[in-house]
Amino acid sequence: MKQEQPTFFKALVSAIQMLYTIAPMLLAVIGMVGLFQTFITPEMLHSLFKGSTLYDTFVGTITGGISVGQPFLSYIIGGELLEEGISLYAVTSFILSFVSLGLIQLPLEYSLFGIRFTIVRNLLSFLFAILVSWATVITLEILS
Repeated sequence: MKQEQPTFFKALVSAIQMLYTIAPMLLAVIGMVGLFQTFITPEMLHSLFKGSTLYDTFVGTITGGISVGQPFLSYIIGGELLEEGISLYAVTSFILSFVSLGLIQLPLEYSLFGIRFTIVRNLLSFLFAILVSWATVITLEILS
């Protein structure tokens, strides 16, 4: 009869395998943040985001939808934007649309699901990114 390894060693092997799997992604994230800090200056960000709630929310939603990516990356970029003084409305809408909108992926989505589904899903994602960002910021203001 085969003796099983203790749970600790199974967990350790699993953790090492997971680290090996995500190491390239972590390095890419670190590199992206470095590039973001180097090439995107605070002046560029402040010229893009004007400080108006409505305008910043739309700009955040559009830029997030164009630069679609993974959720963990959006949180890092969002944190950097907040440190540069960009409004929470813009950052929240950016994070939501970064994950839910897929303007870059439109051709693939259209070919898999059809034009009607693609348009409706992206319009609803755009609308809800704006509404949820407003609701989030208003809720945080009420709670603080």
